[in-house]
Amino acid sequence: MEKVCLYLMVLCWKILPCPTCELSNITIMLEKEECGTCISVNATWCSGYCSTKDPNLMYPHKSEKQGVCTYTEIAYETVKIPGCAENVNPFYTYPVAADCHCGRCDSETTDCTVRGLGPTYCSLSQE
Repeated sequence: MEKVCLYLMVLCWKILPCPTCELSNITIMLEKEECGTCISVNATWCSGYCSTKDPNLMYPHKSEKQGVCTYTEIAYETVKIPGCAENVNPFYTYPVAADCHCGRCDSETTDCTVRGLGPTYCSLSQE
């Protein structure tokens, strides 16, 4: 009976829709201190869940690399920030995700450990 329950649980887990790692539409704030303003833009980024394991109880000496939802490929988009002085470059280039996967977080290009201020934070006063 226990095996039947286990098989049913696994079957239901595979059938139920789960949010997987995929491209998601987000709105982010861009700011340029020299222009004194923030603008919001729509972009794509990776979000969702990846399968993880906790091997600490089974194999305490084995290092397991956990997968996170991260980008496979990024592209860059450029927008013009309004209100810039003539001697300031008004263009701002920012990354957007083009493809996602469950994999290791690249700490060279991504903050993998600390939660940031959020995509709607602007340090400049809004007009």
